[in-house]
Amino acid sequence: MLDSSLVTRILFQDFASWSITLFYLLGYTAIGVFIHGVYVQVRKYRRGKPFAIAGLKAGIQRMLQDLASHRTLVRRDRSAGRAHALIFFGFVLLFIGTATITLEYDILEPLFGWRFWRGDFYLWFSLVLDVAGVGLIAGLLYMMVRRGWIKPPKLDYARPDRSPEDPDYNRSDYKREDWAFLWTLIIIGITGYVLEAARLVWLGDQPEVWSVRFWSPVGAVLAHGMQGLGLDADAAAMLRSGLWWFHGLLALTFIALIPYSKVKHIFTAPTSLMLRDPLAGRRLPKVPEEQKSAGYQYITDFKWKELLHLDACTKCGRCHEACPANAVGAPLSPRDVILSLREFANHALEAKTLPAEAELDVHGKGPGQVFMETLWSCRTCLACVEICPVAVEHVPIIVQMRRKLVEDGNMEPLLEKTLQTIHKTGNSFGESKRKRASWAKDLPFTIKDARKEPVDLLWFVGDYASFDPRNQKVTRGFAKLMNQAGVDFGLLFEGELNAGNDVRRVGEEGLYEFLATANITSLSDCAFNSVVTTDPHSYNTIRNEYPDFGGEFEIQHYTTLVRELLQQGRLRLRKTLDCRVTFHDPCHLGRYNRGFDAPRDILQMLGCELVEMERNRDNSFCCGAGGGRIWIPDPPGTEKPSQNRMHEAARIEGLQVFVVSCPKDLTMYEDALKTAGYEGKFVVRELIELIEECVEYDEPAALSLQA
Repeated sequence: MLDSSLVTRILFQDFASWSITLFYLLGYTAIGVFIHGVYVQVRKYRRGKPFAIAGLKAGIQRMLQDLASHRTLVRRDRSAGRAHALIFFGFVLLFIGTATITLEYDILEPLFGWRFWRGDFYLWFSLVLDVAGVGLIAGLLYMMVRRGWIKPPKLDYARPDRSPEDPDYNRSDYKREDWAFLWTLIIIGITGYVLEAARLVWLGDQPEVWSVRFWSPVGAVLAHGMQGLGLDADAAAMLRSGLWWFHGLLALTFIALIPYSKVKHIFTAPTSLMLRDPLAGRRLPKVPEEQKSAGYQYITDFKWKELLHLDACTKCGRCHEACPANAVGAPLSPRDVILSLREFANHALEAKTLPAEAELDVHGKGPGQVFMETLWSCRTCLACVEICPVAVEHVPIIVQMRRKLVEDGNMEPLLEKTLQTIHKTGNSFGESKRKRASWAKDLPFTIKDARKEPVDLLWFVGDYASFDPRNQKVTRGFAKLMNQAGVDFGLLFEGELNAGNDVRRVGEEGLYEFLATANITSLSDCAFNSVVTTDPHSYNTIRNEYPDFGGEFEIQHYTTLVRELLQQGRLRLRKTLDCRVTFHDPCHLGRYNRGFDAPRDILQMLGCELVEMERNRDNSFCCGAGGGRIWIPDPPGTEKPSQNRMHEAARIEGLQVFVVSCPKDLTMYEDALKTAGYEGKFVVRELIELIEECVEYDEPAALSLQA
């Protein structure tokens, strides 16, 4: 009967003592190189600004859930996500296996005489690692096929922000690094199996080895194949000896190079996930009082967390693919912004001593610097942040750099004029504050002034809904709906200013703080229970950013309110619509604040046949107005994001209505309907207009508007 205590694997079987000493010397050298690399990276991060970690326990839990489920990786690319899961879990199990061997050989046995890597434990250990290796190799093979034959466009490192003559245009080094990473891991995996098979053939006459060979199923199959090809024990011993050194040295080289290569993401990516800000982009950071400049000019202005985010990027291209600016040919790829800054940080911050201040400036046209045109191309739609599998926060970084541009006056003249107009009049249209509620003068009922009497619901209207003639029709429609439902509501009238959401995302932090503080004061002086708004941009900043300035208000978008009024029967439908529609998710309602369901529920109540566009919900496409881009003219002859969206909608057979629920969307898409050539084929309508068409109204009372 086989003695189970003999079933094990002697790591250095038949090795001379000098060769064992040499191996350990090489191993410690590799560990030393690794530790030095880690030291260089930590020194780099320490050269960034401080960052206080908050909610660490929740961050760790979320990170572990992300890693275990791979939920951030399988989204919108299931094949790549599943292949990565095979690589990840295979690598983790193999690493644990290697660490287990080291634990016994180098710590427990020499110090305490403890031995556990034998018998049943060893057999199950061998089986698990054999299966893990198969998963690792399968995942790597798919990634090779993907890069070599499938070639998705997002893995093309061509830069939209550079020309071929620019010194940092060519990123072929990244492709070589990707292939080197894949080949190194797959060779380590394959040679591990061949090494295992050669050992089985070499020691085939020993029952404690051969009789349990199928606990290493892959190695056993290869061993039988070797025997079938005529490999005897002596030849197998020679093969095992040479391959042992090749496999071991390759593995040690891999370990040594982790901090210096793409492989570092096995540490930086989980840390980035752990430090993820759930409100990244939705809530932008205030400028610390001690900070001299409003935004980021130098790489040393970045927080250490942001420098780590740069290293966490795996170049997967998902942000590149999702970016609306990139989709229409603007000189922006969120991935390339991050990679440029990473290259810049590595060059400037990994040196023993910091270079001169001028060499730390991240703005400009030099290698690694980010162009002004690139920063102004961003719509701050949050598509990049939302899809990033490793929690890189592109938009906050871009806005921080924009703050410096605004501070220095480096912006489009029209944008600068608009910001001055907002500062002077409190709105982007340059209208008198007294005209903010002029849209209501023809209504047959009085709207309360919330500054003078208590209301249940305070309606924060917003600039476009207040001053744009086309949107004013929608605004009057919503007022009629609330009146019909018996909602006790009121306005701030001229006490309302631009909410500041887009002002802040432009980078004009001083003006934003002025607007936010003024609105918070006006709101705080009123007696109400909650706020409603028809403007998703206002909704986002009041909900997510005003609390940082002392303004804690319960707020909802109108779609949530109207759905409730319909469900309660306070709004009754006199008819339903028999039409085919598609719905565009506004960035600031959908992706920013997860307001996906209420508009769709309303459309269903109205009897509409909803056909989703390919890009919908959290993958919705931007209209192009966000981030202040509605105030910046697009270059002549270029496609606008809104036109790109119209082409997508037009592919829906029999489409009758393109439905929006944002004033800026209505403006952008009605214009795009004409310029994209679809006028007469379908129409753009605000959801409020469809609701108005269906609701049963009482006879309107002949009341005058309160002044």
